[in-house]
Amino acid sequence: QVTAKTAFLFILPQYNVSVPTADGELVQYHYGLKDLVTILFYIFIAIILHAVVQEYALDKINRRLHLSKVKHSKFNESGQLVAFHLTSVIWCLYVVVTEGYISNPRSLWENYPHVYLPFQVKFFYLCQLAYWLHALPELYFQKVRKEEIPRQLRCIALYLVHITGAYLLNLTRLGLILLLLQYLAEFFFHMARLVYFTDENNEKLFNVWAVVFVVTRLFTLTLYILVIGFGLPRVENQALDPERGNFFSFLFNNILFRMSVLLLVCLFQASVMWRFIHFQLLRCRGGCFGLCKGQSFLSPSPGYHENGVVKAENGTSPRTKKLKSP
Repeated sequence: QVTAKTAFLFILPQYNVSVPTADGELVQYHYGLKDLVTILFYIFIAIILHAVVQEYALDKINRRLHLSKVKHSKFNESGQLVAFHLTSVIWCLYVVVTEGYISNPRSLWENYPHVYLPFQVKFFYLCQLAYWLHALPELYFQKVRKEEIPRQLRCIALYLVHITGAYLLNLTRLGLILLLLQYLAEFFFHMARLVYFTDENNEKLFNVWAVVFVVTRLFTLTLYILVIGFGLPRVENQALDPERGNFFSFLFNNILFRMSVLLLVCLFQASVMWRFIHFQLLRCRGGCFGLCKGQSFLSPSPGYHENGVVKAENGTSPRTKKLKSP
């Protein structure tokens, strides 16, 4: 009995409560410090799954492709993220459909704050936090190159801030939809990278990713305007009440604050679109292919481009071979 209670603390979400409904009682959950124990357990699970995907899938493909060290690292990164994003998209889509968040957009802000969560929503968030936290020690286990670490740390930090913020500020419904859109675009992007590594002449999936990226950005911006501009200002309980999980909905009654938030969101989305357009222009010129949101590029030639100059993979300028005289 004692060990069973301890095991449940690691395996199952904690802080369950019975919420009365018209049909009886419904078991739901809220967050607390014991969530850290559950997240720790699933961090180890994520590390094990990461190793399984690497050992039984990616390493076997790498041995057949005979990739260079730089491409090998990029291939492993995209391979792991393809598996994660595909799983997360299917799981997240199932959650938002079964909970009715897509069929009823008003549910994204109605009855805010959403303190009590269904089991599948809380479990999804705990697993997401565990995955992105497990990515930190994986930087060491995978022996990621030093120049790649800052980029990956920024990516991990952005996901952790978004997921943790939505979880602690009781914006889990909005966070689910935003994650679904983001993961969908990321899945096509990293899938296109994998295909490109196997066949550098195959660029069709990059075109698919470009369309999906633009569509998801438009949906993301529309969702922000709908929830922040029209939804949260109409919430009945506008008083600041941290004990009940209402942290900032009262601020959205102030039109100046509301417009400032929307302006920041629009500027951020505009900067993302600008980087995307810049990447597409480089691609159309045939100069290089972006491998991670325009921050690193791969040329169809054996080297890569940096400031318009072709570089070899070790950072030196490639030397032209001298032709032997007949």
